Amino acid sequence: MSTAPRLALVTGGNRGIGLEIARQLAGSGLRVVIGVRDAAKGQVAAQDLNRDGAPAAVAVAVLDVADAASIPASVSALEQQHGPISVLVNNAGILIDGPGGFDSSLLDMTDETMRLTWQTNVLGPAVLMRVILPGMMARNFGRVVNVSSGAGQLSDMGSGFPAYRMSKTALNALTRVSAAEVSKSSAGGNVKINALCPGWVRTGMGGPDAPRTPAQGAETAHWLGTLPDNGPTGGFFRDKMAIAW
Repeated sequence: MSTAPRLALVTGGNRGIGLEIARQLAGSGLRVVIGVRDAAKGQVAAQDLNRDGAPAAVAVAVLDVADAASIPASVSALEQQHGPISVLVNNAGILIDGPGGFDSSLLDMTDETMRLTWQTNVLGPAVLMRVILPGMMARNFGRVVNVSSGAGQLSDMGSGFPAYRMSKTALNALTRVSAAEVSKSSAGGNVKINALCPGWVRTGMGGPDAPRTPAQGAETAHWLGTLPDNGPTGGFFRDKMAIAW
């Protein structure tokens, strides 16, 4: 009896880097669900991906990572329809510091900017992992990919974008903590949790002057989502190479 391909969930998968991650994972034969806030936009994206002739179909699930309370029920409904999630790509994120960009200051940052950034970039991924990791550990297989940023590197921390920087540093910490907890558990030895920096990518967030294409930005996420059993865990990567935290 044939076994269905493993299922990947890519949050924010209807555009930008997330869309390309979904495309590459589907191209590798995984079934992919893109988690979106707007079902209509998600359907358009899924139709485009499926027209590309990927070996596995791409489906859509409404999932708002900024609404932590709604996540458990959304994941439950998704898994009831499509099966257990084997690959989780926490891609959805926001950058709303401004308007000064690199000149934006912590002293000018509003509480609302910090709250919204934290909800989307840190709390949402944390809740998703808390809901999905137990199943991965019980099945002794899982790949969690946290799309972070060099802006969150403590080793190269600078000024500007304070809410975004702090959120990505926290996402890196979440990666390290969760990987360590899974590694010391008696279950889930084949669950890998890693973070990556996609680089400066030409997307709605990165802008038109960014030097990297979405396909280039998605490549490391695809690699981490399809790691072999002897692949790394608890690492931070750019272009498939380990980088400093």
